[in-house]
Amino acid sequence: MTETHPAAADGPRHDIRFDETSGAVTIGAGKVVESEFASVAIKLDQDGNSVRLRVEDLRTGRVRFLDALELESLVWLGEGHLTQLLDPSHERWRG
Repeated sequence: MTETHPAAADGPRHDIRFDETSGAVTIGAGKVVESEFASVAIKLDQDGNSVRLRVEDLRTGRVRFLDALELESLVWLGEGHLTQLLDPSHERWRG
């Protein structure tokens, strides 16, 4: 018996574009990273004073820009702190 992922049953969720010159696949506002719990589009933003990573929550449309220091901090974040960030009851479910 084959199971169908619920998102796949709803059809395409993103506007997918193929860039044949670079071989990249661009989806909506950027490349999408997703799992059964989250779906985000990421791309580099060069409109500010320095290059930043633009991260968009595709479920809510909320956008966050992360600079190099913030990204490096995520890399060095201890497992306990990361676990706290992943708990949706901390901030995400509060609105």
